Amino acid sequence: MATQLGEAKSSTELIISWEALPADFQLEDEPVENTGQPLLAGALRESLEISGFMQPHMLIASNFGLCATINDQFVAKAPDWVYVPAVNEVLAERKSYTPNLEGEIPAVVMEFLSDTDGTEYSFKRIYPPGKWFFYEQILQVPIYVIFDPNGGLLEYYQLENRRYELQQPDENGRHWIDSMGLFLGTWQGKKEARTGYWLRWWDEAGNLLPWAVEQIAQERQRAEQERQQKERLIAYLQSQGIDPNNLPDS
Repeated sequence: MATQLGEAKSSTELIISWEALPADFQLEDEPVENTGQPLLAGALRESLEISGFMQPHMLIASNFGLCATINDQFVAKAPDWVYVPAVNEVLAERKSYTPNLEGEIPAVVMEFLSDTDGTEYSFKRIYPPGKWFFYEQILQVPIYVIFDPNGGLLEYYQLENRRYELQQPDENGRHWIDSMGLFLGTWQGKKEARTGYWLRWWDEAGNLLPWAVEQIAQERQRAEQERQQKERLIAYLQSQGIDPNNLPDS
């Protein structure tokens, strides 16, 4: 399955094909830049799981190889977070993913900025291509998100006429992702051992998708409210000379 990149988009003609990961191919084991990046990726997945968004046919992963063959040279890039709406086969474990061959093109890729890495902004067309060029021109991923965990800056790019264009957020500082039916935005606070900026999901009504610890707190709050309501009802019945333990059958 092959496609050709137009000359208007590249100074050299590129032939792209979609092939499985070669058995002898060694994926680059890039070191995690800091301990916060896995927490950011895990937090995005956690709230999707709790909300019931995730389905078996979806692929949501982090530091996971996306593959393509460009001019007979195999290329794999590992975004910090990726969402694929549907894959052809549900596998318990995946080492990599080749769009078109194994399922749909990723709908969203995310990169978290680090102090030492600059590949999120690399436009280079020479082999191996930079992440930006790979996502935009080779895979043609509709949405590319670059997030600075330190400063909280969220750059949201959408593919328009085969070029990424920076999009402005809505009045709440969020971006609507139509393919997911969710808003994406930033949130500041603490989770686990990290305090700072996070990427969070909101539903169409503007409700924040909770993390597990938040859901537990919400359930405890509801239980406390129910307890207080029950105590008020008991006190009222007693004030009216009614024994709450011996109410007449209705």
